[in-house]
Amino acid sequence: MKKRKIIALLFLIVGLSLSVAFILKIEFPQGFEAYFKREYYNQFGPLSISVELLIAGYHLFIGHKKTNFTLAIFGFTALLDPLFNQMGLFNSTVPLYGTIILSICALLSLWLAFANTFKLKRLSNLEAIFSIVLGVIVELFFNYL
Repeated sequence: MKKRKIIALLFLIVGLSLSVAFILKIEFPQGFEAYFKREYYNQFGPLSISVELLIAGYHLFIGHKKTNFTLAIFGFTALLDPLFNQMGLFNSTVPLYGTIILSICALLSLWLAFANTFKLKRLSNLEAIFSIVLGVIVELFFNYL
């Protein structure tokens, strides 16, 4: 239990730090019509990934029964961003430092989720597939809106 809470606190600290950094990079446009342009909403992609990390960290901290599912959603979303960027589907708006930090956290979270390290509710095959699909949807939403 102590290791689980330490990892959860690290996820929460990293998620909160990145959320603040990503919020500070958001440029709010002048004028009403600019809020309906794709460039405005693309800025929120990195923030959504860090919020997923916050939620997964919180679930891990309290030992929620859906912890492995939220860890998997975060892990796939965070890893799909640089993957899609490398494949040329879109240009990622996540800065390099964010990509590196989020990728490390994502690999750890996927390992925790699939190994069921802390003996929380095991991730079913359907939940694993659904977490991949949700990761793809989040990535495409913020990059092809």
